[in-house]
Amino acid sequence: MGSSVTLCGDIGAGNTTKLANQIIVAVNIAALSEALVLGKKAGVEPQAIYAAIRGGLAGSTVMDAKFPMMNQGNFNPGFKIALHIKDLNNVLEAGHSVGAPLPLTNTVMEMMQWMRATGKDMLDHSAIVQYYEYLSGTDVRG
Repeated sequence: MGSSVTLCGDIGAGNTTKLANQIIVAVNIAALSEALVLGKKAGVEPQAIYAAIRGGLAGSTVMDAKFPMMNQGNFNPGFKIALHIKDLNNVLEAGHSVGAPLPLTNTVMEMMQWMRATGKDMLDHSAIVQYYEYLSGTDVRG
């Protein structure tokens, strides 16, 4: 399945690590969406933003995988919003059970719930950019 194995701790630590991964992916996709909308509204093309920052500290595998989808408006599911909602429910339950506040995760969950309410939950999670496009009245696609 994977190319490496990392022992994260006792029984359950791997599941917690998977949940941590889901937080980071979800928040990164939302942050990328927000940044692209800011740029577009300010007159900077999303492609230029991506090209300028992808090699720096903000660059990530998430950005490299999801920017092309956002830019092309290709939201064919790789990882469906519906599945990410399921995972973020698990994240929030885990956070509540151990007393870990998760305000960013909760915010992204609300975005994904909007996607579900508008019939977009079977799209790839990169479609979160549509939430920002709706709020801002702009389209980031090239």
